Amino acid sequence: MTITDIKIRKLFHGGNVLALVSIALDDEFAVHDIKVIQGAERMFVAMPSRRGNDGVFRDVAHPISAQTRQRMEQQILEAYQRYVAEQAAQEVPAAQ
Repeated sequence: MTITDIKIRKLFHGGNVLALVSIALDDEFAVHDIKVIQGAERMFVAMPSRRGNDGVFRDVAHPISAQTRQRMEQQILEAYQRYVAEQAAQEVPAAQ
């Protein structure tokens, strides 16, 4: 399984949730509403989840193995950091 596309859908400012991301797997399966979150010690990725009748949030889609989770998280965080850097570069006014 390969992540073939990563789209940063929305950036957030002022809070722990930094972005909403969508990915495509093997150009055949999409996963939306993945969150990039700034934790107390590091940035991490949270899979899409839904609150059950008992009030507990459960992932709707998620990697099965730790290795797959790490690989996905690394690729998503790298794409997020590139996107933020590109956005910042576009906001810098041209030298006069």
